[in-house]
Amino acid sequence: MGIIRALKETVSGSLADQWLEVIEPENMGGQTVMTRGICTGKGANKKGGRDVISNGSVIHVYEGQFMMLLDGGKIVDYSAEPGYFTVDNSSMPSMFSGQLDDALQNSFDRFRYGGATPTAQKVYYINLQEIKGIRFGTRNPINYFDNFYNAELFLRTHGTYSIRITDPIKFYVEAIPKNQEQVEIGDINEQYLYEFLDALQSSINQMSADGVRISYVTSKSRELSKYMADTLDEDWKQNRGMEIQAVAIASVSYDEESQKLITMRNQGAMLGDPSVREGYVQGAFARGMEAAGSNKGGSTVGFMGMNMGAQMGGSMVANMSAANMQQMQMNREAQAAVEKQSRSSQTKEDVWMCSCGHESTGKFCSECGKPRPEKDTWMCVCGHESTGKFCSECGRPRPEKDTWMCSCGHESTGKFCSQCGKPRP
Repeated sequence: MGIIRALKETVSGSLADQWLEVIEPENMGGQTVMTRGICTGKGANKKGGRDVISNGSVIHVYEGQFMMLLDGGKIVDYSAEPGYFTVDNSSMPSMFSGQLDDALQNSFDRFRYGGATPTAQKVYYINLQEIKGIRFGTRNPINYFDNFYNAELFLRTHGTYSIRITDPIKFYVEAIPKNQEQVEIGDINEQYLYEFLDALQSSINQMSADGVRISYVTSKSRELSKYMADTLDEDWKQNRGMEIQAVAIASVSYDEESQKLITMRNQGAMLGDPSVREGYVQGAFARGMEAAGSNKGGSTVGFMGMNMGAQMGGSMVANMSAANMQQMQMNREAQAAVEKQSRSSQTKEDVWMCSCGHESTGKFCSECGKPRPEKDTWMCVCGHESTGKFCSECGRPRPEKDTWMCSCGHESTGKFCSQCGKPRP
């Protein structure tokens, strides 16, 4: 028993007037992994049983589907190519593989003899499209050592991932529950989700080892998909005929202690800037003045208390402000030194004097906007392009303006070369 290609003419409207079956896939949604083929149209067979497919019946295969023909519980033929196929009880398996590789042939040879019921004939369809929107979420925090924070942090994450079936025969045999005719990914996902989360933790730990900052994890979906592929795909392909296609992280959250560490580190980084520190000191003083003015015992009492505090801590605040100002001045001087060094490292050819008296770089004067004048260059007989009165390569004097260099290498005057007779360019 097998299938052969059917010509388009044989599946025209006249076929509906015959009793042969026209087999189509039952409803296949975005998360359907397998569905059974059913008889449709006016030609549905009323003579045979539900598990009997008559010789000459037509099976329709759509894009992104893999059709399997079963007889007695064993796979006798299949097609991954779209089109119409005719059931032929006298033919050998045709096995139209489409874009699938040779591994499919190996799976067929391995599993086609596993039947049990000798009279049942069925058609099943496997979804070859990307199966999207499989939700995941970490139940327990995942440890993540971040080199930037130099701390062991803990995060939770949730999002979605997608899979693609790469070996539908192996997937049917290993992953589909027996006697099921319509299977959604959610029906079989419990075991795979645990394996996915285990691989997710390994992949996130690998990102940590590679030095990725914890705050960048949400933007690393593509990289995480590659980590997951390295961690999980080999096992899933070999054992179940499917692979991870993509991973999308919707959010990352931190436990309470990790959030405190991150906040403390960020505040410390901000206060490392002397201008921010000085603003904080001035703001604190202003808030103290405001609080003193609103003291319930009267503003006089408040200001007296603030004055006493200022006398005790005034020298410390003054020292802090002085240190901030000194560091800001040092930063400005360091920046000025860098800019000066950058300017001095420019070659003399990059610096030119504008007619307005301003020294500039670039194509236009930064003072008046006039364009940089063209260089007055000339070609020496030695072949070197120079400026000035003498060649910077061989020292020959610059020729008079009424002389020119011919392509033959001869220096000439007039309209024609005195050596070869070529006209002056």
